[in-house]
Amino acid sequence: MNTDPYFVNSRFFKERFNRFMPNAQAFSLAIILLVSFVLIYSLSDLLKPVYISIVLAYFLEGVVTKVEMLRAPRFVAVALVFCGFMAGLVFLLFYLMPLITQQAVELVQNIPAFISRMQTQIMRLPEKYPQFINESKIQEIMFTVQKELLVYGQNVLSISAASVVGLVSAMIYLFLVPMMVFFFLKDKNLLVDWVLQYLPKDRHLSIRVWEEIEVQIGNYVRGKFTEVFILWIVSYITFEAMKLNYSMLLSVLMGLSVIIPYIGATLVTFPVLLVAYFQWGFEGDNFMYAAIAYSIIQALDGVVLVPVLFSEAVNLHAIAIIIAILFFGGIWGFWGVFLAIPLATVVKAVLTAWSQLEGHHA
Repeated sequence: MNTDPYFVNSRFFKERFNRFMPNAQAFSLAIILLVSFVLIYSLSDLLKPVYISIVLAYFLEGVVTKVEMLRAPRFVAVALVFCGFMAGLVFLLFYLMPLITQQAVELVQNIPAFISRMQTQIMRLPEKYPQFINESKIQEIMFTVQKELLVYGQNVLSISAASVVGLVSAMIYLFLVPMMVFFFLKDKNLLVDWVLQYLPKDRHLSIRVWEEIEVQIGNYVRGKFTEVFILWIVSYITFEAMKLNYSMLLSVLMGLSVIIPYIGATLVTFPVLLVAYFQWGFEGDNFMYAAIAYSIIQALDGVVLVPVLFSEAVNLHAIAIIIAILFFGGIWGFWGVFLAIPLATVVKAVLTAWSQLEGHHA
């Protein structure tokens, strides 16, 4: 038996390396994941339009595939889907966004009146419950709230001052993103082949992992878009039928709230109930009807819509989802939050395949 220290150390590190990298396929997978993460993270600001275009093209690819199943040529399917995408973008920019902006401005302008009414209601509390609260404490709380609102107003003004730069960036995005989405869809096979020629030859494990998660990611992204759309439409019809103020703004917030699991639904509850309270108060039945309608919509989303749309999604623990939202949202902002669950699914699939490969190697 060789007891040479160099031989022993070499064998020790070789065993550890083989345990972490069972074979060349695992090494290829690690290289692909590492390079992809570094490129995406380091170039996220510079290539953000490209990443957005890839996500949108990936979402639309499922629709293109379904149109192709009707025996339509690839180019015709891409053209039809892209025209629908552009029609939705025009609706978003020229109807929905101005309406939401108008209602948001009206809501902000009415905040002082809301605060005044709330202050009047709160100042009555010392008369009703003198043993629990006094007038000086109430005044101190209201002073703190007004101070925070002043700081918030200053922040809004500073954002408005920088809106010119944001407007220029938005115009660039509006030109580049649709163009890239079209070419990503039209030349998908050509672009995929071009990328594959730069990847390691021994990539069977990487392909297997990707095939395992591709369907689940596609189902999640398309299901999430569908959930946002359905929740927005149902909420808008409900709020508009009840004559609730800012119905479009609140319904859009309800639709977008599902992007952040668990947290979004909690956050959107406050503006909906506060608007209903300031519009009707507690005296009549309208506030109660609004609260019941909101609760029914949220319950149907959780009990009916989510199981139907995400029946094939990978089961992730709530803690894993929250950690994924915090981690990927901190790295990539909105898109990190939106794609947190698919990215967590990727991590889970990689770890599962890695452990199976290691066990097979052993």
